[in-house]
Amino acid sequence: MLRKLTATAFVFFSLLAHTAFSQIKFDNILYGASYYHEYMPAERLEKDVQLMQEAGITVIRLAESSWSGFEPQEGRFEFEWMDRIIDRLHKAGIKVIVGTPTYSIPAWLWKKYPDILIEYADGKKMGYGIRQNVDLTNPDFLKHAERIVRKIAEHYAKHPAVIGWQVDNETLTRGAANPSFQKGFLEYIKQKFGTTQNLNNIWGLNYWGMAIQNWEEFPDRNSVTNTGYKLEWDRYKMKVIADFLSWQTKIVGEYKRKDQFVTHCFMTTPEIDKPATSKYMDLLGLNKYPPTQDKCTGAEYAMAGDYLRSVKKLNYIITETTGQTTGWDSKDQYPPYDGQLRLNVYSNIGSGANMVAYWHWHSIHYGQETYWKGILSHDLEKNRVYDEMKQTAHELKKFGNRLVNLKIKPEVAILFSYDANHALNIMPYKDGGNAYRSQVDQVHRALYNNSVAVDYVFAEKANLNEYKLVVIPPLYVASDSLLKAISDYVQNGGQVVMMFKSGFTDENSTVRTAIAPGPLRKAAGFYYQEFASIKELKLRQNPFTVAEKENMVYDWAELIIPETAKVLAYYDHPFYGKYPAITSNQYGKGTLLYEGCKPSDELQEKILLQAMERAGIKTVDQQIHFPLITKQGTNDFGKKVHFYYNYSSKTQSVSYQHADGKELTQEKKVKKGEQLSLKPWGVLIVEEN
Repeated sequence: MLRKLTATAFVFFSLLAHTAFSQIKFDNILYGASYYHEYMPAERLEKDVQLMQEAGITVIRLAESSWSGFEPQEGRFEFEWMDRIIDRLHKAGIKVIVGTPTYSIPAWLWKKYPDILIEYADGKKMGYGIRQNVDLTNPDFLKHAERIVRKIAEHYAKHPAVIGWQVDNETLTRGAANPSFQKGFLEYIKQKFGTTQNLNNIWGLNYWGMAIQNWEEFPDRNSVTNTGYKLEWDRYKMKVIADFLSWQTKIVGEYKRKDQFVTHCFMTTPEIDKPATSKYMDLLGLNKYPPTQDKCTGAEYAMAGDYLRSVKKLNYIITETTGQTTGWDSKDQYPPYDGQLRLNVYSNIGSGANMVAYWHWHSIHYGQETYWKGILSHDLEKNRVYDEMKQTAHELKKFGNRLVNLKIKPEVAILFSYDANHALNIMPYKDGGNAYRSQVDQVHRALYNNSVAVDYVFAEKANLNEYKLVVIPPLYVASDSLLKAISDYVQNGGQVVMMFKSGFTDENSTVRTAIAPGPLRKAAGFYYQEFASIKELKLRQNPFTVAEKENMVYDWAELIIPETAKVLAYYDHPFYGKYPAITSNQYGKGTLLYEGCKPSDELQEKILLQAMERAGIKTVDQQIHFPLITKQGTNDFGKKVHFYYNYSSKTQSVSYQHADGKELTQEKKVKKGEQLSLKPWGVLIVEEN
């Protein structure tokens, strides 16, 4: 199922030694589930594997929750129980991904070393009885974690069924502020800022008379109000995660074969710096559980897929997604409608996924995740969802090789800033939720609804010149060099759509003394000295011709004074009405459109589609709108592949406007201009001739 590309050697950063790095190329889409035979009666293994074979499963992920099974007592290791499972899967021709089990510690470990449990900034401690309850910087934890990872890697690296490794599971620091964590943060601060005087100046610690004269006076996190401190604390949390997972990647790398990959099952939370964390991994894995039934839109899969694919410019794998229902209780049990399981598989593949695996194979009969159901229900028998998985698996065996390693080359990028996310959570401009992330999701959804694929580019390291249009959510924290790069991009012909609050503070979350928007002033063509919190305001005369209820803006208003900028929209208000809400400035060969407020969803769609027209990248695909979505890429055979999705309970029709080809699911020829009929929650896939 896999073939190896050339392996290269590299030198790890200071905490890592030399290791081998291999890129893995897939021959077909892998399709499967997580499997926990240890939760089931021993005699169940044979029946499970037979059902997997019948369903057409090609991959199983296991072991990430089983430290206590591998090491039931300190220093006593048992592998026979897992050997039996992996051997049986191998006999059935099913590939295996082994997880290192460090996210869920055995009882003997916390009992002997209680200080490894998370201690919060206020002094309260997490107890035992829940997973992910450990300070990742604790030396006792790290010592035992290294031992179990080495034992498992050594034992299973040579097994022919094992194609890859997942290090840890959904890693986060989860509020840890233990003494070892605080000590590590102080060392990080010393290394970054050098002297207390430098720190005092950059963070403005003279405010409230809190300047420090030596490092012994450096405060713990608990009561700190300084925004620079808080931003660095969030940066350090990301560094802890990156160091921990890179450390495990290095350990596994000492044992793994060259044809095995190392990954991690990332969530889309902005607490994880994915470029730094995955730097030494072969590919990224994703855990994603979007809503089902009438809320099934595919938007969450597309956003997460575009995001992960952008990190390494490589295809990714889905390590966990919804089988039947989710929940740590039984309040929200919404099984997928007929067709949605299959639709979601192809939704992921169309964004660049080379594997889709469910959490999990069978539903658990006890514990917190009793109602987080798998492919099999609690009766462990075949069912409606199993049958749909079987249909999809057998389709993939027929033509999955035409869809794997899909090459997707967007001309639109979203600039993503971890720092802006942190800083806007530290100093929010509105109540409720993650304000920065909601803006990122809004612009992605506006593009997705019009079948526009995007890449994410990451602030401070962004190469904007690969794209015709760059969309910038509120870039609250940014260095002068990043803002200059944006200005240069526009001046050289790039198209930018930028949102409010951008460029307001520097890289230390310190407000610039220059008149806002600081270094962006020439490119933006305006300045402002005031801003206001707003609930909602109407735009005068409906300048973008949207539905009346959508002619609204929200949350924030910068009182813009144009210089060279053209006003696209004014507020309809006796005071705010003299200020522009949205402007556009021709700067050099390009254009910077600026939103001094949050537009409604329909407004955002109109703004972005007009920007695509200016960039010359609007295509026939933008004639399609949600609930119909199309995606495209180029396969290993050099042929373009077009996916058509129907995210509704009604039959839909779409006009195929590309070169003649073959529809893969029905094995039918398709001609340009032909009307295609999509069943409710259906998908069609056309490979050009």
